[in-house]
Amino acid sequence: MFSLKKLLALLLFLPFLFSCAAAVDSEDKNQKIEVRQSEEGWKLLVDGEPFIVNGMNWDYFPPGTNYEYVLWEESDEFIKEALEYEMGYLVDMGVNALRIYTGIPQRWIEYIYDTYGIYTMLNHSYGRYGMELDGEWVANTDYADPRVRERLLHEVSVLATEYKGTRGLLLYLLGNENNYGLFWSGAETENLPDSELDEVYAERARDMYKLFNEGTLAMKEIDTTRPISMANGDLQFLDIIVEEVPDIDIFGTNTYRGISFTNLYDRVAEEYGKPVLLTEFGADAYNAKNQEEDEYCQAYYKHGNWKEIYMYAAGMGMAGNSLGGFTFQWSDGWWKYGQTESLDVHNTEASWANAAYQCDYVEGENNMNEEWFGIMAKSMTDEDGFFELHPRAAYFVIKEAHRFNPYAEDASLEALEHHFEQISLDEAVERAENYRNSR
Repeated sequence: MFSLKKLLALLLFLPFLFSCAAAVDSEDKNQKIEVRQSEEGWKLLVDGEPFIVNGMNWDYFPPGTNYEYVLWEESDEFIKEALEYEMGYLVDMGVNALRIYTGIPQRWIEYIYDTYGIYTMLNHSYGRYGMELDGEWVANTDYADPRVRERLLHEVSVLATEYKGTRGLLLYLLGNENNYGLFWSGAETENLPDSELDEVYAERARDMYKLFNEGTLAMKEIDTTRPISMANGDLQFLDIIVEEVPDIDIFGTNTYRGISFTNLYDRVAEEYGKPVLLTEFGADAYNAKNQEEDEYCQAYYKHGNWKEIYMYAAGMGMAGNSLGGFTFQWSDGWWKYGQTESLDVHNTEASWANAAYQCDYVEGENNMNEEWFGIMAKSMTDEDGFFELHPRAAYFVIKEAHRFNPYAEDASLEALEHHFEQISLDEAVERAENYRNSR
């Protein structure tokens, strides 16, 4: 059952839901989605129309649960109620695509698209978090192992076969920072690997990227109607990627560089010649220096990031290879620090350091709080198993950012600058506070 607060939130966004759902043709099973290059740059086309990805890394983990929880194992009634509540907020802020890991059934991808007009980027982890081989769990994947090759190629072939023709499927995504998995021993986020070690791990990386390309080709033999991307950790091993992954359609990357992506788009354009999709980016909402929630700083980084995503889109006069991005992330993950302990506690320990986030960086100390990356805060679950969401300032900043269309006839760098100048971070903080106070 909805609480009164949930009902009020839903009523607030109903006009957006109906207008969006009305625009969806539920009978369209033959969508053609492709990437195409022109003199202006690269664009993602959906049935011939340019589509800028205003995406979101979305998941559903109630406080007290972790990665073992699966929403899709709940009853249809529960799933629909959870989606109705969350998708209302997403539609309102202009999100048009979700990054969701494999496990979501085909029918729910179609349901989200048919009901809310939101596409899904379907993500296969491609061995990132280990796999079972000959009855034993192997935590760190060796991509040179013939058993790994056979297993992964089989899995993605089955995936392409099962999801081919799915309404609302935008593209396939392989992996999630698998290059960092060459260095890290577990699934929990650690400090980014030192580039000085790249040469040491180059052979293992080459084996991995070769298998990424083989997986891409295996899927293309089955489904040519959807592009295929990868989720690399930043630009690490780009030189090897250029050599070993020629057949992927889109270079996807999880990138955390602070307020600016610096030379990312230019380097990919010059060295790889592929379109770029940011599969993760963003900032947490906890200030490790002051030991308190910091909505302003989170909103500050989101503001700068989305401005650059549009700046590098085709036709804007820059590299022209940005297809959009997926904000990380939708709601706080209370399980991410420790992953199996204190699941009903919103931990404030930072687990890795990044000097690009100067709001709370102190040399020699961690400042990135994995449990606080949500642009939505969570309440505890109620007696029916549901939880409430509370928009942070970043929600309202991104909502205004998504109103800019880099493919509009009057789009320009000047128009982009003007649009983002009108987005007030202080006002966003105030709107978030007023929202909380009104609940």
